Amino acid sequence: MGSEDPQIAVAIVSWNTRDFLERCLRSLRPDLESGLIEVWVVDNDSHDGSADMVREGFPWAKLIESGANLGFGRAVNLAAAHTNTPWLVPANADIEMHPGTLRTLLEAGERHPRTGIVAPRMLRPEGDTEHSVHPFPSAATFALAALTPQLFGRALADRLCLYGSWDPEREREVPWAVGAFLLVRREAWNAVGGFPDGQWMYAEDLDLGWSVAERGWTTRYVPSARITHVGGASAHQAFGTKAIERWMDATYAWVARRRGRPRAAALGAAAITAGAVRFAVLSVACLFDQDRFLRRRDRTKGWITMHMRGLRATLGC
Repeated sequence: MGSEDPQIAVAIVSWNTRDFLERCLRSLRPDLESGLIEVWVVDNDSHDGSADMVREGFPWAKLIESGANLGFGRAVNLAAAHTNTPWLVPANADIEMHPGTLRTLLEAGERHPRTGIVAPRMLRPEGDTEHSVHPFPSAATFALAALTPQLFGRALADRLCLYGSWDPEREREVPWAVGAFLLVRREAWNAVGGFPDGQWMYAEDLDLGWSVAERGWTTRYVPSARITHVGGASAHQAFGTKAIERWMDATYAWVARRRGRPRAAALGAAAITAGAVRFAVLSVACLFDQDRFLRRRDRTKGWITMHMRGLRATLGC
C-alpha cells in the first residue's frame, strides 16, 4: 500500500449488486495500492451477500451497513461524513475503472481551481459512449431536445449538451454530469451540503451540479478519463420497466422544488408542444417512408407521454 495520505475517498453505494460491486472493487485496487484513494462501501441492506463479499474479499474497503435502503444520495452523504480527503467520489457499484482515470480527473481538477466537479467519459459495456452530460432543465432546452437539435446548428446543440448532438471527444465545462461516478472537490461538496437527503434516487446529481454552479463552481467533462458503466443495476430492481418514468418524475419534482411550480409547468408545456410538432411532422413522413420514420415517431410519442406525466404531477392532477 502507498504511504502518502489518500487524496480521494471513493464512496460506493450498493443494493443487491454483489457481482458488479466485486468487479468495481477489483478495478479500484491499483489506485488503493498506490495510496491515491481510500474506499468506502455503503451497503443499503442488500440480501445477496454483498456485505459478506466485501468483508471477506476486500478487507481494505471500509464497509458501512446502513440497515435500510437509504437511496443513493443519503448513502453517499453517510460515507462522506466519515472522510476528510480533499476530493470525494460518489460512485455506483456497476462501474469499472480504466487505468489512470482517477489521476487524470484529479490532475484536471487541480489545473482548474474553480472546478468543483470533474466527470469522466462513461462507456457502455459494448464500448460506445454514454450521454452523461446535460443542460439544466428549462423550457428552451426541453423544447430543443424534442425537436431536431441540429436544425438550430450543431455548435449550439453541442454547447447545450443535447442528447445525440454533443461531441464526446471535447473536454469542456458542462452544466451537470450523471452521478454514477464523479470526482467532487471537498470544498465544493461542503459548501452545498452534499446530496439532498430528500432526493431518494434520480436527480440528486442534477441537484449537485446546480448547487455547485450557484456558488460559482463549475463542472468539467474530461473524456480522456474513462470508466465503464453498466447502468441501472439497482434502478431496474427498484423500478423495473418504470425506471425512465421515475427519472422524469424526479426531474420535474426537482424543478418544482428548486425553481418553482410555475417554471416546472412552463417546462412541461414547452416540451409537450415541441414534441407534438415533431410527432406531427414524423407522422406525415411515415406516409412516404414508414421504415425510416416510424420508430422515431414512436419514440417521440413516448417522450410526450413522459412529459405529460411530469406535468400532471407538477400541477397535482
